[in-house]
Amino acid sequence: MNGWLTRRWPAPHWPSVRGRGRADAGPLLLTAAVIAAVALLAGAVPALLRAAADDAVQDTVRRASHASNVLVHANWERDDGPTGGRIRISRLAEDVDDFRARAAYALGPDLDAALLPPTAVVSGPILRITGGSVPRTFQLTYLADDVGGPEVTWIAGSAPGPAIPEPSIEVPYNGPPWPVQVGLSEDDAAALDLGPGDRIPVQDGQRRDKDVRISGIYRPADSSDPAWRLAPALLRPVPGADGVGTTRFAGLLSRESLPDARLAFDEDELRRSVHFAPEPDALTWDASAALASQMVRLKAASGSSGVRDQSLKWESQLDTVLRDARTQISAAYAQAAVLLAGVLTATVLVLLLAADLLVRRRTPALTAARQRGAALPDLGAELIIESTVVSLSAAAVGLALARVAAPGVSWTWTVPVVLAGAVAGPTFGTLAAARASRDRRQPANPAARRWILATGQLRRAAVEAAVLIAAVAAFVTLHQRGLRPVAADGDSGELTGDLVLPVSAVALGVLTGALVLLRLLPVGARFVLRQALRSRRPLAVFGAARAATTAGRALPLLVLVSATALASFALVVGGTVARGLADGAWNTVGADARLDVDAEAATPTVAERIAAAPDVGQVVVAQVTDSARIFTESTLLTPRLVIVDAAAFQRLLATTPLPDAPALARLTAPGPGPEDVPALVLSSDGELPTGTRLQLTREDAPAIRLAVVGTAPSVGGASDVVIVDATALAEAGLPAVPNTVWVTGPGAAQAVSNSDIAADVVLRADVQRAQRVAPLTAGILRLAWTAAAVLLALGLLGLTLATAAGASERWQTLTRLRTLGLRPRDARWVAAGELLPPVVVTAICGPLFGALLARLTLGPLELRLLTGQATDPAAMLPWWLLGLVSVTLLAAVAAVVPVESALRRRDRLSEVLRAGE
Repeated sequence: MNGWLTRRWPAPHWPSVRGRGRADAGPLLLTAAVIAAVALLAGAVPALLRAAADDAVQDTVRRASHASNVLVHANWERDDGPTGGRIRISRLAEDVDDFRARAAYALGPDLDAALLPPTAVVSGPILRITGGSVPRTFQLTYLADDVGGPEVTWIAGSAPGPAIPEPSIEVPYNGPPWPVQVGLSEDDAAALDLGPGDRIPVQDGQRRDKDVRISGIYRPADSSDPAWRLAPALLRPVPGADGVGTTRFAGLLSRESLPDARLAFDEDELRRSVHFAPEPDALTWDASAALASQMVRLKAASGSSGVRDQSLKWESQLDTVLRDARTQISAAYAQAAVLLAGVLTATVLVLLLAADLLVRRRTPALTAARQRGAALPDLGAELIIESTVVSLSAAAVGLALARVAAPGVSWTWTVPVVLAGAVAGPTFGTLAAARASRDRRQPANPAARRWILATGQLRRAAVEAAVLIAAVAAFVTLHQRGLRPVAADGDSGELTGDLVLPVSAVALGVLTGALVLLRLLPVGARFVLRQALRSRRPLAVFGAARAATTAGRALPLLVLVSATALASFALVVGGTVARGLADGAWNTVGADARLDVDAEAATPTVAERIAAAPDVGQVVVAQVTDSARIFTESTLLTPRLVIVDAAAFQRLLATTPLPDAPALARLTAPGPGPEDVPALVLSSDGELPTGTRLQLTREDAPAIRLAVVGTAPSVGGASDVVIVDATALAEAGLPAVPNTVWVTGPGAAQAVSNSDIAADVVLRADVQRAQRVAPLTAGILRLAWTAAAVLLALGLLGLTLATAAGASERWQTLTRLRTLGLRPRDARWVAAGELLPPVVVTAICGPLFGALLARLTLGPLELRLLTGQATDPAAMLPWWLLGLVSVTLLAAVAAVVPVESALRRRDRLSEVLRAGE
């Protein structure tokens, strides 16, 4: 009870606090500057990433285009008449408007706010245009939105009207084809060579003729109207829409001709649907998870497609698109967290080194205060007050600057830095004051001294073992669970407890490597000293002796190795992402430039013209069909079918960074069977091995048999690809209609831009640039380069602090050696000999550690989600940048020694000799 009553709160001596602060203003300001700079980085990066996450969600939805649309289908009400026929329902367009309004109401307020106004689409079955030398198809389509549909100008004829002016009429089920009027676009009419009043010769799948008449030719008022994207054939012929070698045309229905279209087909053949396109600007990272969940619930409550009622049947990939965006964002957050963890680790070590230097300066004052009777709690309280004020003030400045530079601020990542800045100095200072006043003497008993030495070694070994165990656990966790949250939908972007260990794997690995070097460096220094003692060069002996004396200092080596290795790791991450973007652009385009040509264009002639252009290397034409209908014995496949000259395509791959495909030579050899066409197949599930038989369907002709003879290279980034030789397929009865031109060479971009044909030009440089400026990719690249620069600066600062910490002792020794005849120039060489060993070891091992850790961790980092590749990019080691890091450290030593020598030149020999007494 008496002991408790005698306890008192620490009583700081405020004049001492102010005096120490003024005396050591320089080191305190340096500490504050480091804390403020890192707080700026750590506070701004999460906020910038969150803003980039919103942009990434919107960018992903825009890239997905139609795949992110929300579709709803519903059956028509029956049109049975009282006498056993079918009734022409004149109000059919009003029914479509009611269906569109009902679908919009069923969305709910959240989804409705994230989607654009709906567009209703009524489409008939795919009809076959009879006659002609190439397969052509035709489809009747009706478009209606809130303003009635896309506007058109009738340049010939008039808008479609009713076939019979009577509003209601009953027709028999097996009567003659019911007439229906449609409008044709300029391009469709020119391609079909038809005009107003002409009848389009079409048949359905049962070879029944249909009576489709052209009422007029139209021109769209705005061809960029989003409604046209739902039926592009209404504007121009679309090649490959209904299979290899086919071209789709479409006729526009009006409100007046829509009832006739219902009677022109069987009851279930005219389908109606409502399309909701997302509003990208209304989508955010925070709302994406809820929207995806609502979309899933909406599809789960959808009516069954097998039930003949008018219930709403929902269909959409919006939830998958949003989940893909969230997956990419979660990966970016994890990658940023790894880089930030490295910066914070190096910063904490630098702050510890700065605190050690400050305590070395203050040791005489702390010792004097302790000898005058100052209590350790009082001294500790004074130091804590000072360091806390400095740390919190610096962090507040850094966070304020972060708030100015970013749309928000996050203080979570600044906590380790503030704690290190607030605790390190008081801890070291209190221990220094305690040692100065400790009355414990060195035991005379050798066994007791060995016990004390062994105890210290065990403590150090325990710390090193703890770091090693943590590093091993972090790497195991990293490779087993990765860096993304378990439930991506609930990811808030903040670092959760289950991610702390894997995120710290790189930093812990660097610390482990630094501790290993810390064990080896003294051994190496002593070995060099023994060798130097055998030489006749006193400078080598003096330098080796000083190096052996200081080799055991832990903090300088830990700072140098950690900062250099982590900077190298950041450089490797940045270089790998940059290389991955370049490789991804090659995979997407397939060459330096690509032309996606309309079927009506003379592609071979265009290719010859492009090949004659200057600075053009390879020119390869091909027919590329997405979602081609290919059958196995029991399954329908929809891969990307590429019909190309195999030899030319192989030469193209050999002259580009794309992977070579020697299996292409097998396509020109005879197939396994007399009627088999050799094919290379790339299957995402790997279930189509060599020897598999496939069938390529054709219109009005037997299917072509394909035999798998090898694995195909990826074309355009597709995961399911079938490649056949154009000559072999033509001999089998299906000549290719090229629609793609790949061009390589420095002049490829200029050549395809001057082709003067109706084609989409895709340039590899544009694709790479677009991917590079994508929100998340640009953010991670900037963070990687910034982290590398900050870490290198921290390493140089650590070198400066380590040099300053030992400067007094070093130059005392060198000044005394000058009394024995050591010249100033020789003193600088001895000082360099003391400083160089840890720097040389760091310059060699630091970049190697960074490259090794990159190889071990780039897989779980999932950089492919940023680069747009199907597989993880190979680690790209920028050796010239890593070498620049090493050279910078060595150059820093070469600059520090002369500066330090100039500052110490004013030291008087008498003062140095008295200081050693």
